[in-house]
Amino acid sequence: MPSPEYLPGPEFRAFLISEMSITLELDLPEELASEAASTGLLESGSISTLITEEIRRRKSAAELKSILTGLRSLPGEPMSDSEIQSEINLVRAKRRESESRC
Repeated sequence: MPSPEYLPGPEFRAFLISEMSITLELDLPEELASEAASTGLLESGSISTLITEEIRRRKSAAELKSILTGLRSLPGEPMSDSEIQSEINLVRAKRRESESRC
């Protein structure tokens, strides 16, 4: 990460992170390039948003994969649909009983 540049202020200090600039060259089919340009997707702000969202999506997918790997490594057999439904029914019954006491 670039080092921050400090901006002095009379009451507080803020900082600005220097931005890195790169140039992208895309090889797109003409129709796709035309549509992307007409909708503004080839603008710097749009490209930045697309990349930011893709990074977030990939991090989320990696986290989910890690969680699933951990769950799959737990001992025992997975619960059946009927076992899951029985647990749900039990929780709902307890909630109803608790709410009826109030």
